[in-house]
Amino acid sequence: MTIIFCIREKKFAYNREKGNNSNFITFLSIFVRLRGEIMGKIESEYQKRLKKKLAKRFPGCYILKNDPSCIQGIPDLTILYKDKWALLEVKKDAKASHQPNQDYHVEKLNSMSFSAFIFPENEEEILNGLERKFEA
Repeated sequence: MTIIFCIREKKFAYNREKGNNSNFITFLSIFVRLRGEIMGKIESEYQKRLKKKLAKRFPGCYILKNDPSCIQGIPDLTILYKDKWALLEVKKDAKASHQPNQDYHVEKLNSMSFSAFIFPENEEEILNGLERKFEA
C-alpha cells in the first residue's frame, strides 16, 4: 500500500511494504513544524488582542513583551500601571502545555505582586483580578 501526501506543493510517498521511511519521517517533521507554527500563530494573535484589551482597560499602562531567551519560563508580558506591576503568561487555551519553569515563575512572581496564566477561557477572571490589584 502506498500513501501519497502533499505539503506545500511537495509530494511524498510512503510504501509500507518497501519500508521507505525517510519520506514519511520528512513528512512528520514538516507536519510537526507546521503545526507548531500554526499553534504559535494562534497564541500570538490572541496575545495581540489581549494587549489591546489591557491598554483599553488600563489607560496609560506600559505593556512589555519579555524575551524568553533571557530567563527560561519567564511570563510573556509585563504590565506596568501607575505604581504597580504584573506579569502574564499567555496561552492559546486552557489545555496548552506549560514550558519548563513557567509554573515556578508565575507562582513566585504572583507572591511578589500579580502573575497568572491567561487564556480565552479565564480571561475575564484574570483581568478582574488584575484590576483589583492595580486599584488596591
